[in-house]
Amino acid sequence: MISNYVKIAFRKLNRHKSYTLINVLSLSLGIAGAILTFTLVKYHLSFDTFHADYNRIYRITTELRSEKVTYSTGVPNPMGEAFKSGYDVAEKVGRIGFLKERVVSVSPQKKFKEDVAFADSDLLHIFNFPLLEGNPRTALQERNTALITQRIAKKYFGDNDPIGQLLRIDSSLVVTITGVLQNLPATTDFHTEIYLPYSNLQDHSPWMVEKDWWLGFNKEMQCFIKLKSGVSAAMVDSNILPAISAKYYDKENAKIFQFKLQPLLDVHFNPKLRGYMEKKNLWTFALIGFFLVVTACVNFINLATAQALDRSREIGVRKALGSQRGALFWQFITETALIASVALIIALGLAYLVVPTINQWFDIELAINPLTDTYLFTFLLGLLLIVTFCSGAYPGLILARFQPVLALKGKLSQQSAGGFSLRRGLVVTQFAISQLLIIGTLIITNQLRYSEQANMGFQKDAIVILPMPDNQKSKITTLGAQLSAMAGVQNVTFFDSPPATEFLASTGIRYASRVKAESFNISYKTGDDQFVPTFKIPILAGRNLASSDTVREYLLNEAAVKALGLASLQDVIGKTATINGQLGTIVGVMKNFHFKSFRIAIEPLCLTTRREMYTSCGIKVNPTNLKATLAGFEKVWTTLYPSSIYMYRFLDEDIDRLYKLDSLLLRLIQWFAGIAIFVGCLGLYGLVSFMADQKKKEIGVRKVLGASTSGILWLFGKEFSRLLLLAFVLAAPLGWWSMNKWLASFVYRIEIGPDIFLLAILITFLVALLTVSLRSVKAALVNPIKSLRAE
Repeated sequence: MISNYVKIAFRKLNRHKSYTLINVLSLSLGIAGAILTFTLVKYHLSFDTFHADYNRIYRITTELRSEKVTYSTGVPNPMGEAFKSGYDVAEKVGRIGFLKERVVSVSPQKKFKEDVAFADSDLLHIFNFPLLEGNPRTALQERNTALITQRIAKKYFGDNDPIGQLLRIDSSLVVTITGVLQNLPATTDFHTEIYLPYSNLQDHSPWMVEKDWWLGFNKEMQCFIKLKSGVSAAMVDSNILPAISAKYYDKENAKIFQFKLQPLLDVHFNPKLRGYMEKKNLWTFALIGFFLVVTACVNFINLATAQALDRSREIGVRKALGSQRGALFWQFITETALIASVALIIALGLAYLVVPTINQWFDIELAINPLTDTYLFTFLLGLLLIVTFCSGAYPGLILARFQPVLALKGKLSQQSAGGFSLRRGLVVTQFAISQLLIIGTLIITNQLRYSEQANMGFQKDAIVILPMPDNQKSKITTLGAQLSAMAGVQNVTFFDSPPATEFLASTGIRYASRVKAESFNISYKTGDDQFVPTFKIPILAGRNLASSDTVREYLLNEAAVKALGLASLQDVIGKTATINGQLGTIVGVMKNFHFKSFRIAIEPLCLTTRREMYTSCGIKVNPTNLKATLAGFEKVWTTLYPSSIYMYRFLDEDIDRLYKLDSLLLRLIQWFAGIAIFVGCLGLYGLVSFMADQKKKEIGVRKVLGASTSGILWLFGKEFSRLLLLAFVLAAPLGWWSMNKWLASFVYRIEIGPDIFLLAILITFLVALLTVSLRSVKAALVNPIKSLRAE
């Protein structure tokens, strides 16, 4: 029986090649989109789930509760020891300090930029980072030792045994390799591959590990715990962490410094705490994938029901010869299953070809292999069944219920074949989805263009940023003098971070002679006296900072003066302020500029001189002869820092990184919108083709009676115009609502105007008009004699 179904199905599909091709192509594109979105969602949901008992692993985070709450992944250095020694609720407590892009070398000729971590030995018992070589009992306990991953071992030492080999960190710390870790999975947010004992941090960066300093912290100084079985995070959050604040802070600071546990699985999805993306973005991708499959299934149902009348005599003969309704239904399901199976195979091939591009965009490692990925295999099997029955069930029931007498006489009506009302509704649904994606694409594009082109309040073009491996005064002076003397260089400045950055330290402020510290925190930025002129930041009151290696003077921004409650900008000039524990005189007020992304309102900011914190050099250049200028930078820089690795970047690249994820979201939506429109157009083309066949004689009669070609075209166009307008009526409010929700994350954003919606409906109409015209023009130009000859 099944083999008979398959034979008949093959014959039928082979006879109706255009019908088969349209359905296979549209289903292939829809399923390919679903495969990609499923793989992307599954990849991100699997982050750090490979750790044993991951549901008991937490990171202690800091919440500074002043006028507004700010969040940090870091905690004061004493937190780990205080939690471990004071409370018996955790199996393990591990501190870790991350240092980004350090110069690691085994010889002057073999050096690389690597991230390095200084970690407690307990961290190896919290995280599942298996030690392949070395002693797990002594790992990370002996000073001046290191653990590296297999990849790093291969990279530095080839096939030689890495145990006992020496590594040099930043030319100042030499360590012996005592263990090799298994390569880290791609699905982890902890990508560091060189681990040193936490005790060595005192030698490398002593300012990061002041033993009893509770009033300061760094986002890279983190603390992880593994709670004992049965201990709830809610209990720790409500009892233990508040008790630590009360014990180690005075009454006022205990209200400000609050600590919370962050579940390990939240690390990847919490943007407030430097997470990669919000989960709502994943659900957006999943919803788009679902929409793509829906549009493809809509095509199938529309074309199958439109074709039903052509198959009426076949069904009548088979029923007259004794076929039951169930057999006819399963015959059509078999045809659908064949189309869906072929489409699934093609979709897998398409997804496999596209995955490298997705990996490059997102800098991830997606893989599509249903033979080894049981989740993907199960998803594909379920998707095949769902697509087969959702697409085939309704048309199968329509065909199976035909009355044999009416079918053989050819007296079945469109209503008995499903009617136009169903197909109208499905076309509306299909194009509502397409228009919704177009509206989203246009709004995201406009917002990103606004973020790129809006005035950020400082000069961002033609500024090159060089790293500063060593901020000794002699080297800074020499580098600044040599760079300034070069042709094409307009200005040189040294600082800890450029004007706009993703993360910036914040600290407390006590103004003038006020008894208490202010209730707000102030963002803290350091730069020399050339920072303001290089980036062309306007000074609204007072003057610029004087040249100094230490903290002597402060510049505040307008937001800081407003937060201090002062009536005039001039009122702050000459007053003192204690910021980050250091006293200085306020000498000027900067015009507000965007030092974070447009998602965040401009907050209080201070700028001061402090040479020991300078990590970068900014150079304003003349872009006319940029290649020669950059070559000159490299020569000067490598002469001063021969043991380091030369790298440069442009300031506008830093700013673009603030919106990297939004740009990637836009790319995906553009792709999926294109697929949805194309699939919809395939369906339109198929429907117009069937309409043309059914109206062949009507068109012939109209032409004999004098109808024009344009009139014939309007016969096809008016039906679909009404449907597209109805689709727009449904899509517009939904698009407005959803994109307003997305724009709500930006404090500085565009307004959604009517032009967005007019452009969306215009794009849809133009694409649909082109699709309908391709087939309807052919029908309108047919010689009416040929159309009426059968009569």
